[in-house]
Amino acid sequence: MAVDRGRFLIVTGMSGAGKSLVANTLEDIGYFCVDNLPPALIIKFAELCRQGSGINKVALVVDIRGGKMFQNMLAALEDMEISGYHYEVIFLEATDETLIRRFKETRRSHPLHRQDGRLIDAILREREILAPLKGRATTIIDTSALSASALREKITVIASDDLKSELLTLNIVSFGFKYGVPLDADMVFDVRFLPNPFYIDELRHKSGEDAEVGKYIESWPITVQFKERLFSLLDFLMPNYINEGKRQMEIAVGCTGGMHRSVYIAKCLAERYTEAGYKLTLVHRDVALNQRHAR
Repeated sequence: MAVDRGRFLIVTGMSGAGKSLVANTLEDIGYFCVDNLPPALIIKFAELCRQGSGINKVALVVDIRGGKMFQNMLAALEDMEISGYHYEVIFLEATDETLIRRFKETRRSHPLHRQDGRLIDAILREREILAPLKGRATTIIDTSALSASALREKITVIASDDLKSELLTLNIVSFGFKYGVPLDADMVFDVRFLPNPFYIDELRHKSGEDAEVGKYIESWPITVQFKERLFSLLDFLMPNYINEGKRQMEIAVGCTGGMHRSVYIAKCLAERYTEAGYKLTLVHRDVALNQRHAR
């Protein structure tokens, strides 16, 4: 690390994905934050931290606002590695539709948006530029469906130094395939093969959180078999991820609409691994969306 028992975080990602909120959150929990630092100065700043400055929790926000200087970002990371500095890259992501909506709501200009061009072209160009850096990310967070408070909570969990905990932090999300797969998922489980309560009139407008829906899904032998095998797989994987040094895992469970089956299975996962002592968050991404459409 930049200094013993410290953390050196580099926050980057798509414009409009929430980097400012992340920086404010990190500052609130004790990080020394620097916004828009030129990549060429990253290793010099790391050296300053190592030289007994007293700064041992650092967060640097680096993105395409740096213009031509940002082109040196990958080289700067390679210099860090050669010099023996440990760093973590948090990459913030969001869908094109979400980013367009946020820019329109805030009336801010995209850094790559030309007056005679389209906003979507600037977003796509930024994705192209950031693709190599995204590939180096330690953590990828899709903020499309996250509220400000949910993003703050997630960042606090990721960045807090709970040295007593040897377990992963699990972020479990249920979703509907027709609304898109979560961009930050480490593992995606498709449960569309399970019996669908949508075709039961009295269950159609309820969610997988409701006891009647869970009872119906659980009544089928295939559900019981699937849960046993899913739990067995995750019970095997997670200790190995911990040994590899992984801090958190994003588990996404999807069905057609994200209302019944995925919600129920995600709920079962949350209950099991909460009992096992894991810190976790549970988000049902598309339940509210389905309920709005049903009105």
